[in-house]
Amino acid sequence: MDATLAISPIDERRGEYADRLVEAGLLIRSGVDGIYGRSGAFESITDGLVRMIARRSAADGAQVVRFPPVVTRTNFIRSGHLKSFPTLSGSVHSFDGNDMAHAELLAKVDAGEDYTSCLHPTDLVLTPAACYPVYPASAGTLPAEGRTYDVMSYCFRNEPSIDPMRMQMFRQQEHVRIGTPDQVDPWRAAWFERGQEIFADLALPFTAEIANDPFFGRPGRLLAANQRTQALKFEILVPIMDEEHPTACASLNSHQEHFGHLFGIETPDGNDAHTACIGFGLERIALGLLRFHGLDPSSWPADVRRHLS
Repeated sequence: MDATLAISPIDERRGEYADRLVEAGLLIRSGVDGIYGRSGAFESITDGLVRMIARRSAADGAQVVRFPPVVTRTNFIRSGHLKSFPTLSGSVHSFDGNDMAHAELLAKVDAGEDYTSCLHPTDLVLTPAACYPVYPASAGTLPAEGRTYDVMSYCFRNEPSIDPMRMQMFRQQEHVRIGTPDQVDPWRAAWFERGQEIFADLALPFTAEIANDPFFGRPGRLLAANQRTQALKFEILVPIMDEEHPTACASLNSHQEHFGHLFGIETPDGNDAHTACIGFGLERIALGLLRFHGLDPSSWPADVRRHLS
């Protein structure tokens, strides 16, 4: 076998785990790596996680908001995502031609040719993170107490893989705090503890570590180094496959004034607002539960089932 095509032992184990999940009827393959259907049993796990997280956040008085899994192209560009993560992006294209252009499109399809040149970009881009629509929606002057949001959405990242923990379409349950540093920093510190308590209650092995986003290119390496130096990002990692390659199942991020400046979010004193978020990867946590407690949720430890009820 060509060495460039060889599958590493860890990837082989990940593929085997995906096979087991599909054979158990928990995931449904689509024919494209990283795109799965979910069974009712799988959805009952993620629904339980959403309820569990909501109970832990009740004291925050977060405003519950739900957005479709798209953002406007204008806000996507303003966010700076293309500068930092161009390889993960996904754009929505559609047909807007006349009858002649339609005939050309169909001829390409019938000939088995690439028809995408007949499509044009719309004003929409697939959501890369559940919190992205929150920032433009918060533009203007904040109330004195700031704002806190509970947001959940399907997200897209263009990284096809046989690893079931690295889906292209997945859900993030996020909580977002917007306000002054004195409001945002204690909230983030509280969630650092809460997030770990959630994983402990689920009886999952985990570690909490300083991390960085996968920024692109040479400027990205500087951003990643700065993120680590200032401890702006923490991840809660679960060794779903093995200890050497743990999976990030939650992340806690401080954006400082980045989004406040970009989207014109101001505190009552006229300064750029600070923002922070914690995001839980619902599918990843569910996959960790299935890996450590078994593929039949009805047989899981009673305490774990109680927390998800």
